[in-house]
Amino acid sequence: MTLLSEDRDSGRDTAVRSGATAVAKAGGPGQPPLRHRIITLSLLAVAAVYFLVPVYWLAVSATKNTEGLFGTFGFWFADPRPLEYLGDLLAYEDGIYVRWFANSLLYAGAGAVASTLLAAAAGYALAKFPFPGREGVFNVILAGVLIPGTALALPLYLLFSEIGLANTYWAVLVPSVVSPFGVYLCRIYAAAAVPDSLLEAARIDGAGEARIFFRLVLRLMTPALVTVFLFQFVHIWNNFFLPLVMLSDSDLYPLQLGLTTWTGYADRQPVLHQYTVGGAFLSVLPLMVLMGVLQRYWRTGLTEGSVK
Repeated sequence: MTLLSEDRDSGRDTAVRSGATAVAKAGGPGQPPLRHRIITLSLLAVAAVYFLVPVYWLAVSATKNTEGLFGTFGFWFADPRPLEYLGDLLAYEDGIYVRWFANSLLYAGAGAVASTLLAAAAGYALAKFPFPGREGVFNVILAGVLIPGTALALPLYLLFSEIGLANTYWAVLVPSVVSPFGVYLCRIYAAAAVPDSLLEAARIDGAGEARIFFRLVLRLMTPALVTVFLFQFVHIWNNFFLPLVMLSDSDLYPLQLGLTTWTGYADRQPVLHQYTVGGAFLSVLPLMVLMGVLQRYWRTGLTEGSVK
């Protein structure tokens, strides 16, 4: 009996160890198999290298002068003096680059904030206030996602010329306020993240609709609003065609349009090659900072504990 018992215990131990080994190879309970994880990580690594290599080249090239850009290996440093070269860039033509940078911050910052608030209000209204023709209005807004911005640039220029706003800050700011995709995203998120019971409780407590929207709804929709703000900020920051059509005064140019004009004169002024590369490097820094600061809102929701 003792031998039989020991044999059974030994068999169970072997089975447990075999099962544990199989689970470990499979990735553990609730995890994908190891080979799937390896493939996924490999693809992500390739994608990361694909996106980061141009940024690395830009950072290295910003430390070189014009001769170094064309006469040295592009992916390594050669007599790096970044502060000197960036100082020359900022001082060129009485600091025109600084003005372009400030213009881009104005266009992208003010436009993204206004666009996010408008999209939040429209999405919340379409999600929580039934009215005749609501779905038709939403479908029209959704159709705006399919219309490319380049197709609207010329009609917008003619319209703004008629009202005397062409070649002004408003010519770039006003069109940037409208974001059909932002309205779509806010409606979907408001329908899922803003409970009707919470709205009714706020109304019973005597809160008005404006107070409910600004004090309650905006907080609950923070992850969606951050997404809309970031997408719109990047879109406006990188927008080239609309300022090209609307603006003729170089003092009103954003960075993208200003740097492009420099490339057109680089054949006659070779130093502009170096200034363009350095300016492009500085232009990506706000986007990197913004992404790093705001990404935490995508991982955490603010609705926990909102309904008691």
